Amino acid sequence: MRAGPLQLFLVTALAMTAFAANSILARLAMATGEAGPWSFTLIRIVSGALVLALIVSPRRAMTSGSWLSAAALFAYAAAFSLAYLSLAAGTGALILFALVQITMLGWSLVSGETLAPARWVGLLLALSGLVWLLLPGLEAPPLTGAVLMAGAGIAWGIYSLRGRGHASPTAQTAGNFLRAGAVAIGAAFPALYLTSEAMPSAHGFAYAVVSGAITSGLGYAIWYFALRSLTASLAGIAQLTVPAIAAAGGVVFLSEPVTLRFLGATALILGGVALASMARRHAAS
Repeated sequence: MRAGPLQLFLVTALAMTAFAANSILARLAMATGEAGPWSFTLIRIVSGALVLALIVSPRRAMTSGSWLSAAALFAYAAAFSLAYLSLAAGTGALILFALVQITMLGWSLVSGETLAPARWVGLLLALSGLVWLLLPGLEAPPLTGAVLMAGAGIAWGIYSLRGRGHASPTAQTAGNFLRAGAVAIGAAFPALYLTSEAMPSAHGFAYAVVSGAITSGLGYAIWYFALRSLTASLAGIAQLTVPAIAAAGGVVFLSEPVTLRFLGATALILGGVALASMARRHAAS
């Protein structure tokens, strides 16, 4: 069943807000010390797996997904949490989004796809915006956090490439979350011990559960529902709003400043990605 125009707009806006909220929730937990990165990652993945398994049925979740995709999902979630020990919400979302798109475009090049001139221009604009954002200076984000978030973006790009075009994306996501939960249990507990990370507070636990169960688990289910009625170009453009929403949330909930460098880099990165995406869809049509 396809959604009507108003329903489609509302569902898409809700999904994008959910994705941006993951950045805000992670930063809230890390900045305030309410939860550490390893406990946040573990709780987020397990709670997301439980919700998604209930949506598609536990049996279907257990027979879907793959361990390689689950490993990429865990790598994304762990690097994402570690990065938000130091990054602002909007900056982290922008770096994440940029690296996801650059990874997917890079794979197109490696696979032998010929890029249209407009796509090359868009890719170069996005890369120049990312370089500008990361250049040393008073407004530059912390290097460790930026590198970790770049790693998260690459991992999410790989995860997206592996799941592209699948007939049952929600079931695949549920299966991948279940397997990533097993990976998280095996990796997070030793990390918690080695780093002597404190147990999360009630607020930190709640942030992680909401991030996993609602803004990840339900967020992905809502997004896949919206994708049934969205064209590929509209879906790509919708995702351009996520860093902006995350930055606005960082201002409201964390009193984070928005610098001129961030605004300029955002314009270059999102404009470049939009140009590359639209050129790809135009060529495909």
